[in-house]
Amino acid sequence: MSSTAARAADQGTGEGRERHRVWSVAEHLDDILGHIHPLDPIELQLLDAQGCVLVEDVTVPAALPPFDNSAMDGYAVRTADVGAATGEHPAVLTVVGDIAAGSGELPAVGPGEAARIMTGAPLPPGGQAVVPVEWTDGGLDNGPVSGMPARSSDPHGGSGLVRVFRPVRDGQHVRTRGSDAGAGELALSAGTVLGAAQIGLLAAIGRSTVRVRPRPRVVVLSTGSELVQPGEETGPGRIYDSNSYQLTAAAQEAGAIAYRVGSVADDAETLRATVEDQLSRADIVVTSGGVSVGAYDVVKEAMHEVEFRTLAMQPGKPQGFGRVGSDRTPLLALPGNPVSSYVSFELFVRPVIRTMLGAGLVHRTTVRAVCPDGIASSPEGRRQFLRGWYESAAPGEPGTVAPVGGAGSHLIKALARANALIVIPEDVAEVAPGAEVDVVLLA
Repeated sequence: MSSTAARAADQGTGEGRERHRVWSVAEHLDDILGHIHPLDPIELQLLDAQGCVLVEDVTVPAALPPFDNSAMDGYAVRTADVGAATGEHPAVLTVVGDIAAGSGELPAVGPGEAARIMTGAPLPPGGQAVVPVEWTDGGLDNGPVSGMPARSSDPHGGSGLVRVFRPVRDGQHVRTRGSDAGAGELALSAGTVLGAAQIGLLAAIGRSTVRVRPRPRVVVLSTGSELVQPGEETGPGRIYDSNSYQLTAAAQEAGAIAYRVGSVADDAETLRATVEDQLSRADIVVTSGGVSVGAYDVVKEAMHEVEFRTLAMQPGKPQGFGRVGSDRTPLLALPGNPVSSYVSFELFVRPVIRTMLGAGLVHRTTVRAVCPDGIASSPEGRRQFLRGWYESAAPGEPGTVAPVGGAGSHLIKALARANALIVIPEDVAEVAPGAEVDVVLLA
């Protein structure tokens, strides 16, 4: 039977109809996510856990801060001793010692006394408040000062007399024990994405490790013998490989650890060997190019575990999804045009990364917006995703969005100027000026 006859016969079977049917965007995404699960939790060192999702509630083991301490560089005093202090009639106190951050033995502050104290240092017995050094003469008997001299240049600064020019109230400029968090309070709840502030809090309460879902490892490669790496010389018929850079960056923005392999020539054996070699460090493999109907579509030729589909969308009609290797690693095969691959990443790969990460928000935010100029035409039967520029409005009011550049899937300059995707449903052929549309926010 000829290949043409075989295709005709195949189209008459259920298998053929399934292979050649047109999938909706939602059907393709649902099928992908049906095979994806969050990664198993692991214990990581704090800095290794940045960007990961916490899988346990973390409570505060002890009061934070653990003791009353100074919020200023200045002098610990009894408030009654400085209650009447003014610039003309300063309170004169005897300095009984220095208290640096980390000090263990603390001098007691009695009536008429003060202890020079540094920010973060524990409040001494008898101290009720801290007078900032700028409200004193710093022990120099020469009017208000702007700061303290370094201890190395003035080792006796913690003795003698100090003049205080302003009063303070009880507890002023003091960080009281437990004022940040009390023992047993919830510090971070499960599901929290760990950023710099959260890691700082974990360190502050004494945690050196934390239990999280790890960031998915995404391997990105482009296909095409025409591709040249940026920085190299191009030649006739050659173009720079932008997809592997764009998709690697997108994977990192989505929360993954991304590995850019670069471009692979249009050779099925080379591509398959490259993919198999990368599986040891991949939770997800993403390819771009080689998924359409041409004679050199190498991904279709090499990756027989992947199901290639036609989607009712523009750009990004050809798509592929399968699971490869002994660990059944998900492989998402995206089209090769830069805009098509990026839109496909946002719609299909990003939700996979976010699902594996265990993130609460899997999908980009979608809002309604007014399109003042309208959209003249949209392909019938396809869901179109146009690059757009979205501007928000007052609370409760829809923002506005305008198309950026044309609809061509190679127009990467326009993509770089967009902050949203305008969604035109399959049954809408045009958008009237002033009509509302769905907008996927990209930032």
